[in-house]
Amino acid sequence: MHSFFNRKNFMSVKQLSYKTKHANVSTVKHEWWLIDAENKTLGRLATKAATLLMGKHKPSFTSHVDTGDYVVVINAEKVVMTGKKMDAKEIVTYSGYPGGKKIASPREMQNSHPERLIEYAIRGMLPKTRLGDKMYRKLHIYKGSEHPHTANKPKPVK
Repeated sequence: MHSFFNRKNFMSVKQLSYKTKHANVSTVKHEWWLIDAENKTLGRLATKAATLLMGKHKPSFTSHVDTGDYVVVINAEKVVMTGKKMDAKEIVTYSGYPGGKKIASPREMQNSHPERLIEYAIRGMLPKTRLGDKMYRKLHIYKGSEHPHTANKPKPVK
């Protein structure tokens, strides 16, 4: 009657067929991804890039290890924003010196340094730690459609 509850039917922890695997520096494989920013919305592009940089798309994601990949963004000058955000939004930078506060609209920033607009959006989505700095260094943004990372064979992001 109670034969199901015999000791034989219960597995011990040692007999489990699965174990939680934590990634470390030696087991992580970094890939290269290519994102074409032409006619893409800035926020959606930044979210995808930040996810790839952090490695959250991988099943081996470990929060205290840099499991992320390298990301190359091309056509930075062709990114778009919805609504009136290109003119109404304010991007504030501060040098740390008195009078060093600068305010620019995304349109002004896109005309002068289009790479910085995407950098600003992606950087805000990464962790504010040394690990986040390491992830940020794997981001490469270029103005035109050419980039010097063809030898790494980046895969296009769909």
